[in-house]
Amino acid sequence: MSDKKVAFYTLGCKLNFSETSTISRSFVKEGFQRVGFDEVADIYVINTCSVTDNADKRFKTIVKSALKLNEDAFLIAIGCYAQLKPEELANVNGVDMVLGATEKFKVTDYINNLSKNPIGEVHSCEIGEADFYVGSYSIGDRTRAFLKVQDGCDYKCTYCTIPLARGISRSDALQNVLDNAKEISSKGIKEIVLTGVNIGDYGKGEFGDKKHENTFAELVEALDEVEGIHRLRISSIEPNLLQNETIEFVAKSKSFMPHFHIPLQVGSDVLLRKMKRRYLTETYTNRVSKIKELMPNACIGVDVIVGFPGETDELFLDTYNYINELDISYLHVFTYSERPNTEAIEMEGSVPLKVRNKRSKMLRGLSEKKRRAFYESQLGNSLSVLFEGENKHGYINGFTENYVKVKAPWNPSLINTIHTVTLSEIDEDGLVKFNWNTIPEYI
Repeated sequence: MSDKKVAFYTLGCKLNFSETSTISRSFVKEGFQRVGFDEVADIYVINTCSVTDNADKRFKTIVKSALKLNEDAFLIAIGCYAQLKPEELANVNGVDMVLGATEKFKVTDYINNLSKNPIGEVHSCEIGEADFYVGSYSIGDRTRAFLKVQDGCDYKCTYCTIPLARGISRSDALQNVLDNAKEISSKGIKEIVLTGVNIGDYGKGEFGDKKHENTFAELVEALDEVEGIHRLRISSIEPNLLQNETIEFVAKSKSFMPHFHIPLQVGSDVLLRKMKRRYLTETYTNRVSKIKELMPNACIGVDVIVGFPGETDELFLDTYNYINELDISYLHVFTYSERPNTEAIEMEGSVPLKVRNKRSKMLRGLSEKKRRAFYESQLGNSLSVLFEGENKHGYINGFTENYVKVKAPWNPSLINTIHTVTLSEIDEDGLVKFNWNTIPEYI
């Protein structure tokens, strides 16, 4: 199959992107040529997500777009939705194969021929069998890589299907993570983002062995010592697992950026209990305060869910007002959607879709206000910017260490370089312009 072409499409989180990249490298090793998803290919692999209804619906649209390019292409579905509802995906017109949580890492083993199947062939394990760890990292982007350090989740949040899709919490060995980080940095990639389902739970072993070999704090400290890594970021981490010792270490770290993403979900203790989250608002407030005390310019992102069952107008306003008072930088807003086999789907007090959408719009507006205020607080500061690789309407974008998005006139020599600049003004797109400091390589 050495002359065959394969293309990939990834839905969902950074973890999915790291796994897609690793799976794509297994195809290249077998002699396949990787092409873009907008190109004609013999095989299209779609890595699915099942966090929201929207991700489920988008799958069918993506299948149709692949078949328009090549109606005879072999279509493979992998990922969380493929594990949760394999038969449903197998029945989507044009899908030839569906692989579950463990099978996706051996996808090339399942391809004997590329003849179209009338109904998709399913290879899916019981999720209890997903108890071993497969390391992954993405290197498709020249400037940034997503490095998977942990998979699965032992939490039982009442709205979430991820434990059903990814199995128990388990982690990579510390030395493997360090080796992967070295390999990434050896390719000239300047920034590594640590990712997983519940990365603060890092340290649990494979096969249900719950012994913590290393803590997340130890992982952070070890990665900070790896030569050649310019920047490290921690992706989403639960507030109850973000320990003060980690915050204190990041504050004086060589490589870790002052940027945290901490899921809140709701700013109401009543609803946090219904969700079976493992913290209340007091803990969350303490984490934000600790970060800002040690790193006043740190960027803090927040996940929020609107429309959870039982969320009255009053409880929603509790969330809105709580976030409004918090010293945070932006929000990721999710509209609650009913997921099969979760406790929440049986709960009373369903919120009408129209109300969910209205609340979502309110919080997105609050996010814009928070981001603008954060950007304004950074004007006049001298910060280092890592420039990205895309020409966006004649401009190149980059991110400061504390995740302020900046823009400059397009210059390809800036791609994957780090420069110190002084932030000067916010433009009509909400991006920050800057003045160059004296940087010989730019001048």
